[in-house]
Formats: sequence, structure tokens, C-alpha cells
Amino acid sequence: MTDELFDAFIQTFGRGKTRQQVPESALRRYRGVLPDRLLEIWREEGWSSYGDGLVWIVDPQAYEGIVDMWLRDTPVAGIDKYHVIARTAFGDLFLWGEATGPKITLSCSQHVLVFLPDRVEKKIENADRTLRIFFATLSRSGCDSDHLFKRALKRLGPLGPEEMYGFEPALIVGGEISIDHLVKVDLNVHLSILRQLGAPQVGSF
Repeated sequence: MTDELFDAFIQTFGRGKTRQQVPESALRRYRGVLPDRLLEIWREEGWSSYGDGLVWIVDPQAYEGIVDMWLRDTPVAGIDKYHVIARTAFGDLFLWGEATGPKITLSCSQHVLVFLPDRVEKKIENADRTLRIFFATLSRSGCDSDHLFKRALKRLGPLGPEEMYGFEPALIVGGEISIDHLVKVDLNVHLSILRQLGAPQVGSF
């Protein structure tokens, strides 16, 4: 289907790779929960990586435990039901609220919960268009703010669907934002450990 806004995402990051076909059970599970256009993207693109693994469109169910853990006892807990729809190579999680849309980003490596307090509770009127705008406005610099991705890819190799580049030691315990401190780690294990080290601070866009 023609979708100029999603095409803009493809122009920025390139065609999807490491494609995992989305089962019909997942499409049924999220029908009426997530935007229809997202389910169409899943059907067309699968759960895939883009930009050599800088950005991933993901299975939200695989992140349910992580989301619950990270949002517990934060200002956004209970406002909406949130699902991870995409993530970066560095463990930034883009959340979609069932009623409020893409208002929250969890920057797990930085231990920051990013949102605009005066907008986080505002409901969206057109979920499909909001989703298209979300993808169209993702940028390489926004997903790689420290400009480490190309060096990490060359030094550590490409990521698998369940992997990320993480800082060791973690930034919250004094680690440095440096290529010398990046390692390839299991995403779920690493994000769980990070959350145990401390609650996220609240930031704004």
C-alpha cells in the first residue's frame, strides 16, 4: 500500500533486514489495541531491523515484562496501557499508549523516561496518521545521539533480534559514553539489570 510517511522512514533507514514473519495470532492479539496501520506494516514488513540494526520494529509481547518493570512507580504509571512498537540498538524503547499514542520513550541506557508532562495524557484522534507521523519523524541522529552506532557495528558486529549494544559498566554506576565501554548484550537481561540499579529519571523532549 502507498504510504508516503512510512516511505520517508524507509528513505531514512533503508529497507528492512533480519525479517521475522508476524504470526496471525499476534495480528489477532493486537487488532483493536494498536493502530490498524501498524498491523499492516507488520504484515508487509514483518518484525524487522532497519539502518543496519539501528532501529527495530518489534513484537510488543516480548517487551511486556520490561515495560511493566520500568514504568512501575513512575509518573506515567496507570495513565495508559503501553506497548513497545520499536526500539533502537542502544535500548531506547518507543512506547505506544493504547489511547494516547507515542508520547513516551524509555531511554534505558541513560535511565531517562522521556515525555512531555502536559501532553502525556492527551488522547489521539487518528491513530493511523499519528503512527505514520511517528515513523516519518524518526531520524538517525535521534536514534544515535552519541554517534556511536557505526563504530559499534564495525567493532562488535551486527545485532540479532534479542541483542543490543550496552555500556559496561552501566552509565548509572559511573560508566562512560564511549565506544570502549560498549559491548553486545542480551537485551532483556541487560534492561532488567539496569532497572534493578535504579528508577528512571523524568526528562522531556
